[in-house]
Amino acid sequence: MHPVIALVLRQMRAPLALLVVAYAVSILGLVLIPGVDANGQPWQMGFFHAFYFVSYTATTIGFGEIPYPLTDAQRLWVVVCIYLTVIGWLYAIGKILTLVQDSQFRNFANTHSFKRQVEAMREPFYIICGYGDTGSMLVQALSYRGKRVVVIDESEKRINHLHLTNLPVYVPAICADTTRVSKLKEAGILHRYCLGVVALTSHDQANLKIAITAKLLNPKLTVICRAENHDAEANMHSFGTDFIINPFDIFAQRLALALHSTGAYILHEWLYGVPNEPLPEAIKVPHGLWVLCGYGRFGKAVYSNLQDEGMNTTIVEAKPEEADCIGMCVVGRGTEAATLQEAGIEEAVGIVAGTDDDTNNLSIIITAKQLNPNLFTVARQNARDNDDIFTAADIDLLMRRSHVIAHDIFARLTTPLLIIFLDLVLKQSHHWVNLLVSQLAAVVEGEVPDIWTFNINPRGTAAVYDAIKAGDLVTLGEILVDARQRSHHHSALVLLVRNNRGEIQLAPQCDYPLQHGDELLICSARGVENKIRTVLSNHNALFYIRTGIDRPTGWIWEKLFPYQPATSQHEP
Repeated sequence: MHPVIALVLRQMRAPLALLVVAYAVSILGLVLIPGVDANGQPWQMGFFHAFYFVSYTATTIGFGEIPYPLTDAQRLWVVVCIYLTVIGWLYAIGKILTLVQDSQFRNFANTHSFKRQVEAMREPFYIICGYGDTGSMLVQALSYRGKRVVVIDESEKRINHLHLTNLPVYVPAICADTTRVSKLKEAGILHRYCLGVVALTSHDQANLKIAITAKLLNPKLTVICRAENHDAEANMHSFGTDFIINPFDIFAQRLALALHSTGAYILHEWLYGVPNEPLPEAIKVPHGLWVLCGYGRFGKAVYSNLQDEGMNTTIVEAKPEEADCIGMCVVGRGTEAATLQEAGIEEAVGIVAGTDDDTNNLSIIITAKQLNPNLFTVARQNARDNDDIFTAADIDLLMRRSHVIAHDIFARLTTPLLIIFLDLVLKQSHHWVNLLVSQLAAVVEGEVPDIWTFNINPRGTAAVYDAIKAGDLVTLGEILVDARQRSHHHSALVLLVRNNRGEIQLAPQCDYPLQHGDELLICSARGVENKIRTVLSNHNALFYIRTGIDRPTGWIWEKLFPYQPATSQHEP
């Protein structure tokens, strides 16, 4: 028997037995006690009439004395029945309320409902383990992109918050230990539509256990793990974890990227954004002396990348021996003016407040700006609750772990081609990158753009696929034309094309000819994706764009007059 049903029957055994006895005694009494009919003749109530009478009497509905008025003896018995059955119902209802509030019952019920929801899923989905700051941001971003996810978190408060969040896609979620194998199986780790597992708990060991479980139970899954310790990172690598996200290393590399190429950094920040976020502002990071406060995991990563870019760096650390401080190291927290002056803050071009205490980081930034108002400021924010005060501090570059991790994972899950594109951008000249940034600026329109991909195949892009198959030359410029106004192009930019041979073309021109199997990475303004996909899949829309002829639409027309190559006399 199902655990939930077994628990209900076990808890309701006594009240149900009492109700059965109360009804049986009441019905039997009404059957045995004689009454009189309308003619004054003796009349005996049958079991059906007795059951009917007791049913509406016990529930306090009270239809009256039917089919004939009761005798005094019957009425006296009915009084007994009323108290007997009402007490039985009150006892049963009290038990039901107690059962509903029982934590074990609610856990059984929620688990059963969760399992049924996961088993019923018929779309590809990811399992998100951990719904903290990072997990909530990632789940919201994936939901707005139409991606299905399943969430596990140990905090009931967080799961309740998820249920109250108005997301465009329903997200099954359960409060449970994310490292338990049984819970991961309930979440669908063996489900045929499960694409991967994302481990985002705040404990590296828990993330490692999740990665091991996923790889052993279902090796084909993509496994992405958060790791803030290099030892745990190496351990995860040994078990074949596909992607390991270290927020400290990622941010330090992006700071180095901003020092190396401002254009590449702007491209990275604009394209890595998630839906409904404001567009990051362009920044220019100065070269010269930097002061680094805090030499922990974050500080070590930043220091290494600053050294790689040739920046002179002075470290401020309260416990230099424990932190294995190297190079120029000043003892202190950095919150005191004397310590910063000893580190050379007045000659420095930038400061990094990288301790694990938000109050100290804010104090470092404020004190440093008082000593040198022209400093470029970088700060580490540890708690998401402090968003408002860090924003008010007017810091040039903020390191928010949740943002760094969520953005990186979102890009890997939704647009893997974007990772390839950004890696190739680093190999291009500054002039090429700056030209692409200027083209992208016309597309983004002040908000985070949509980044999406599509393949030229018969299922998702039937119109373009059939046109190429029929011998037509379809170019990039044509699919970017507005189907409602041929003289207008959508706000979109093709960043990359990869053909079926694996060859890649960066930022192809509008006259680039499309071929079967091509995979395209597109950056567009919000709402443009659906319009372009209409052109890709609708034969009449593509025909109109290529010829200016508006053909009748409909299933019958397409059957009577199948697609013929367009004899275009106008190139949009």
